[in-house]
Formats: sequence, structure tokens, C-alpha cells
Amino acid sequence: MASIRIGSGPFRPDPRVVVFTALLLALGAIGGEGAKLLHLPLPWMLGSLLAAAVAVAVVPHRFPPGYQFPMGFRMVFIGAIGVLIGAQVDGALLAQWSEMLVSLAGITIFVFVAHGVNFWLFRRIGGYDRKTAFFCGTPGGVMESIALGEQAGADIRVLALQQFLRIILVVSVVPVGLSILHGEVLGSSAGLSFQQGEARLVAVPILLAVAIGGMLLGRALRLPAGQLTGPLLVAALLGATGLVEINPPGWVLAVAQVVIGTSLGVRFIGVTLRMLRLGLWMAILSVGSMLAIGALLSVAIHAVTGQSTEVLILSFAPGGVTEMGLVALSLSANPAVVTLHHLYRITITVLEMSFLSRWVTRSDP
Repeated sequence: MASIRIGSGPFRPDPRVVVFTALLLALGAIGGEGAKLLHLPLPWMLGSLLAAAVAVAVVPHRFPPGYQFPMGFRMVFIGAIGVLIGAQVDGALLAQWSEMLVSLAGITIFVFVAHGVNFWLFRRIGGYDRKTAFFCGTPGGVMESIALGEQAGADIRVLALQQFLRIILVVSVVPVGLSILHGEVLGSSAGLSFQQGEARLVAVPILLAVAIGGMLLGRALRLPAGQLTGPLLVAALLGATGLVEINPPGWVLAVAQVVIGTSLGVRFIGVTLRMLRLGLWMAILSVGSMLAIGALLSVAIHAVTGQSTEVLILSFAPGGVTEMGLVALSLSANPAVVTLHHLYRITITVLEMSFLSRWVTRSDP
């Protein structure tokens, strides 16, 4: 049976990989343009994701043997997203620290409740064995869940599929839901905040330099999600001190959306139709329950602290930290606050998963 690719190796300048990746990105850009013409929310990411996923489903034989989207190339854009998020940090954000203590406590509750509900869904409705159900149900920490799940003896194909479907569904459903709530398409301009003022091309090499420097710092300090948090911290410090003003053109965010969306779409390489049908059904149940739990907590925390319900919903939505930061950027919904909550969610999830995994490593009764 075919196996799902659960990761991507470092970027190697293999001409076939370079050319094929360029063609995929071009296809993703076309998909993004089509989604924009259809007035879909977050069109560049959702359109490129759908275009790449369709290519995987329709012409998998056209993909080079063992093809994986170049992780090194993707990392550059993750770093750029970190810089764009860090540029949003200001005094107003720091003044919210007392309010965020309440919402971070809510994130802790969310992790335990969501994981418990997911475990029940995957175990009782999906029929997965206990180990696979446990690691499929973690509301964050994709790579950590896969690594620990593989060590525990979980079905790695099912585990990888469910974790990636979680992220893909969240980044697809949340912008659509918020657009319906607002009664208008959101995020179709790829981040209006970066198009205001005099956005100059000279800002692009500055952004890349900060991104690369931040990624090196994140790796050296072994920060969680260092490829994102390193650039975020450097950009925040530079912006707070006034040393550097980061104001890139709006198309920079659109390009980042295409790269992230395309790399998510090709995650379906090697997935069988039977696996996908069951996995998608279970992902809908799991993501739906987590979004409902997050929405209830968001409303409760809003009533206590007055924090924006929209920002809280994005903060609780269990997508990837990079992807949800990108969604928040594109919707102009305080991306620094959203990213902080997601980094905390992933940290708590990894700690909780590591502690409780001893229980699930026992053999099924």
C-alpha cells in the first residue's frame, strides 16, 4: 500500500525538482487568481492549496519519483511570515499582557478538552487503535505527534494524514466562516495593512535579511518553531527600537500564501482514496468539535476580558502556527497575539502528549 510523505528533506538543487516545483508554484498562482476571481476568502492560499491537491489527485504519475516540496525553500517564506508578524508588535500589544493571561489559561483548558474529545472520536467512531487515536487527536504539534506516535507504534500513515488534514481544514474553514459572519469576503487583498503608505521594493531585501538572520537565531537558541519565532522576535525588536521599518509591498504576502498553500496541497502525495475518505470524515468531526470548543471559550473570555472575539477565535483555531499567523495577517486580526497563543498551544500540547503517552503505549485490551 502506498505511504504518505510525512516530511520534506532539505532543499537540493536537483534540476528536475527545481523545475517541477516552479511549475507547481505557477499552478498554485493560477489557482490563487481563480479563487480571487471567485471572491473566495484568503484566495492565494486556498486557491493554490486546491490547485496542488487536484494535481496530486489527477496526475500523480507526472510527479517525479519520491517528490517532496523543498523544505528549505518553504522555510524562507515561513521566516518572511515571521518578520511580517513581528512587525505588528507594538506598545498596545504589550499592554494586553494581563488580558492574555486569561486567554492563555483558556488555551490550556482547550488543549486537554479538545484532545479528550478527539481521542473518543477517533477511537469509537473512527475505529482506530488506542495509540493511533491518541496521537491523531492532539490539537497541535504535527511533527512531535508523528515522531512520538511512530515510537509508540501508531499507524504512521493514518496519523500523518489526520494531522495534515486538521491543518488544511482549519485554514480553509476559518476564513470562510469569518467571511460569512462579516457578510463580506475577507483577506482577498492579501493583507491591506502592508499596502498602506509607501511600500517600497527596497523593503523586500530588508525583509529577507531579517528573516534569514532570525531563522539562524531561532536555530541557535533552539526556539520552538524557530524558523517562525526567530524572525518574529528579531523583527519585533528592530521595529520597537525604530532601527528598521518593515513595510513591504502587499504582493509579498500573496507570494507567501501561494508557497504555503502549494506545499500543503502536495501533502496528499501517496494517499489512497480509501484512506482519504475515512480520514476526511474523521477530520471534519474532529475539526468541527475543536472549533466549537474554541468558539465557546472565545465567547466566555470575551465576556470576561473584552478581547476581540474574532482574534480569540483565530487564536483557538487548531491550525498550524505558520498557517494561522498567515490567516491572521491576511485578515488584519492582530497576528502577533494570534501567533503567541498558537505557540503556547503547541507547547502545552507537546507537554501534555509527552506525559500522557506513557498511558497509551500499553497494548490495546
